[in-house]
Amino acid sequence: MAPNVRVMRQADLNKLYDERVADRRQRAGQPTSDNRRNRRRKPKMKWLERGMGLDLPFLLLVLTLLIVGMVMMFSASYPTAYYNHEGDSYFFVRRQLLYAVIGVVAMLGLSFFNYNKLHKLAVPIMLVSYITLIVVLIVPAKVHRWIDIGPINIQASEITKFAIIVFFAHWASLYYDKMQYARYSVAPGIIIFGSTAALLMLEPHFSGIVIIGILTVVMLYIGGMKIKWFVYGFVLLVIAIAGAAATGLLGYAMKRMDGWGQALTPADSTMWNLTWQTRNSLYAIGSGGLFGLGLGQSRQKYLYIPEPQNDFIFAVVIEELGLVGALIILLIFALLVWRGITLSLRSKDRFGRMLGIGLSSQIGIQVVLNILVITDWLPNTGISLPFFSYGGSSLIMLLAQMGLILSISRTANIEKQ
Repeated sequence: MAPNVRVMRQADLNKLYDERVADRRQRAGQPTSDNRRNRRRKPKMKWLERGMGLDLPFLLLVLTLLIVGMVMMFSASYPTAYYNHEGDSYFFVRRQLLYAVIGVVAMLGLSFFNYNKLHKLAVPIMLVSYITLIVVLIVPAKVHRWIDIGPINIQASEITKFAIIVFFAHWASLYYDKMQYARYSVAPGIIIFGSTAALLMLEPHFSGIVIIGILTVVMLYIGGMKIKWFVYGFVLLVIAIAGAAATGLLGYAMKRMDGWGQALTPADSTMWNLTWQTRNSLYAIGSGGLFGLGLGQSRQKYLYIPEPQNDFIFAVVIEELGLVGALIILLIFALLVWRGITLSLRSKDRFGRMLGIGLSSQIGIQVVLNILVITDWLPNTGISLPFFSYGGSSLIMLLAQMGLILSISRTANIEKQ
C-alpha cells in the first residue's frame, strides 16, 4: 500500500476516534475540546466599531451639547465676571473648562466600568448621599447646599439625584415580581424620598425636592409599581403640602412663590424687586425674536439678569440665537434623552435598563423644568440647565453619568458582536 494512502487512512481513523470521544463526552455531560476553546474565547471589542464599542451618536450628542454649552456660558458670563472679579472676563469659563476636562475624563473612564458593580454599591451610595446632606447642614452658611473642597464646591443634591436612581434601579431589579405590592414599592418610596426631602427642606433646597420627587416616581413606575399607588401617593402629597403650608413649615418655599406669574405686571415696588430676575429673563426671550441678536450680542446679560451664567442662561441663549437656535438646542437635548433610553432598552439585564432610563430621564426633567422657570410658568426655584449652567460638581456628575450610559451601550454592542 502506498505511504500516502496509509497516512490518509490513519487520519480518517484519528478523526473518527475524535468524533466518537467527543460524542461520549457530550452524552456524559463533559465539555469537549471545542466547547472548552469556545468557552475560553471572550468576545472581542472592535476598536473602530461604534467608537471602540461605544455608541458614537450618543457620544457626539453629549460633546455637542458640552461645546455649545461652554460657548454660551462664556458669552453669558463675561460681563458679570469682568464686573465681579477685577476685570477677569474669563473667570467662569476658565473654571468651567477645567470641570469639563475632568468630567470628560470621568465619562470615558466610566464607559469601561462594569455598571453592574453598582448593584452592590447601591446602598453605600445612598448612605454617602445621606452623609453629604447632613454635612452641608453643619457647614456654616446662609443656604446649606455646598461642601467646599479646595477649588470645587460639591452640591450635595447632585449626589442625591444619582443615589436615588441607582438605589431604585437596584431595588426594583431585585423585587421586580413583587413591585405591585405596596410593601415593595410604596414603602421604600416613602422612606427614601421622605427622608431625603426632609434633609433637603432643612437646607433649604425645594427645587432639589421637586427633581428628586419626579425621579422617584419615574423609577418606581418603570420598576413596575401599580398606577393606583401613584394616585394615592399624589393625594397624600397634596394633603401633606397643605398641612405644611398651614403650619408655616414652607415659609421659604412660599417666599419663592411670591411674584410667580406677575413678572410683567408687578403690583408695587416690592413685587418689582422680587420679580427682577424673571422679568429680565422674559425681556431677553422677547428680544431674541426668530433668529436672535447674534452670538455675544445679548443686552440683558449686562447686569440686568443676576448671575446669567447659572439657572437663567437659556434666556441669554434665546436672546442671542433666537427661537430657531433655541429649538435646535432643545432638539439635541431630546435626541440625547431618546438615544439614552434606546440604548438602555438594549441592555441584557433589568438593572442596566432601569439605570440608563433613570439617568437619561434626569436630563429631560431638568431641561423641561428649567424652561418652565425662565418663562415664569414655574416659580423661580433655581434649576440648572444641563451642560450649560455654570457649576463644577453638577457638570462633573452629569458627564460621569453619561459615561455609565456609554458603559451600558458598550456592553450591549459587545454582546451583539
